[in-house]
Amino acid sequence: MKTIRDVAVLGAGIAGSSLAKAMADRGWDTVLIDRHSFPRHKVCGEFLSPESQSTLKALGLGELVESLHPSMMTRVRLILSHGAVLDIPLPDRALGISRYALDQALHSAAIRSGVDVQTAAAVTSVSQSGGGYTIEISREGEKTVCEARAVIAAWGANPRSGLPGHPSNRSAKNTFMGVKSHYRGIAMDAAVELYFFPGGYLGLAPVEGGIVNAAALLKREAFRVTGKSIPEIIEAAGRKNPKLDAKLAQAVPVPGTQAAVAPVKLNRRPVAWDVIPRVGDASLMVPPLCGDGMSMGLRSARLCATLADGYLRGEMSLSEWEREYMLSVRKEFTGPLRWGRLLQSLLGFPAVPRLLLGLAHLAPELAYEMVRATRLKETDV
Repeated sequence: MKTIRDVAVLGAGIAGSSLAKAMADRGWDTVLIDRHSFPRHKVCGEFLSPESQSTLKALGLGELVESLHPSMMTRVRLILSHGAVLDIPLPDRALGISRYALDQALHSAAIRSGVDVQTAAAVTSVSQSGGGYTIEISREGEKTVCEARAVIAAWGANPRSGLPGHPSNRSAKNTFMGVKSHYRGIAMDAAVELYFFPGGYLGLAPVEGGIVNAAALLKREAFRVTGKSIPEIIEAAGRKNPKLDAKLAQAVPVPGTQAAVAPVKLNRRPVAWDVIPRVGDASLMVPPLCGDGMSMGLRSARLCATLADGYLRGEMSLSEWEREYMLSVRKEFTGPLRWGRLLQSLLGFPAVPRLLLGLAHLAPELAYEMVRATRLKETDV
């Protein structure tokens, strides 16, 4: 007898894993599928904002996060290439946790809730069939088929043609690349540090075990002639900001922690639904400068889980789920995305960062409000 799952979540990052656990906790037969093997390193600031922690607690994952022994941060420090520095207090503590540890812990939590977690399993097609969906999966050369009443895309931002929510990859001007590596030997206090320089910026955040995560967003054309390895690219970025160069002087890359992604398109329009609902980076891409990408991914997963539960219980139709989810995403994210993109675009002009820091020194409350405008608001959803 063929088994039809209640819900299939495609993509086992932070949004997909937390969503799958939330559905299983509600009693639904849930499968979580990802084409990658885990644990794995990802390009990420590895910065859990206060807003991220609030949503994780609401999903019953607060104690799990604390068990990973995260580093704590209480402020954001901006450092310009000419040496100016500005400290901005955070509204509450932020946490530094590697995605290598966090994603794996979320998978374990999902499994304990009853989720069938399938990694190294590539989804090759999703099609509507009757009142549900048929999902074709390729794993170690073998093809399998999974049927589900509901399917939710959480497979990130990079397009893969032929799947719902994955338009063909069109070329775009002014695209960026993201690179990341862990380091030992970098002295940090309770701050996430953002270093600006011509062609991009780089963030340093302490994570668990005395390690520091270095994640950079760089204009591709500005770094074409640098060395090919990720540490070499990060070293080249450091040479564009003297304080960053000094910070990295004694740094030692941790082998196996490097990752890269390209292209990164910051002007991608939010799409909450395309044949199937989309959460996390599959739905919207917050400018990395805002440091709130994980918070937005978690919030979209929580919103979607509530509505998916209502749909599976027969309390709303598929079209009602689509309408309510799209309205919720628009309400929650339009403001922070608008301000985040404005800030991201302004900082692309060489004179603007210096001007903004000058204004912030004259009126510290302006800097705080600027950060607050890019953050999600507290909610009871």
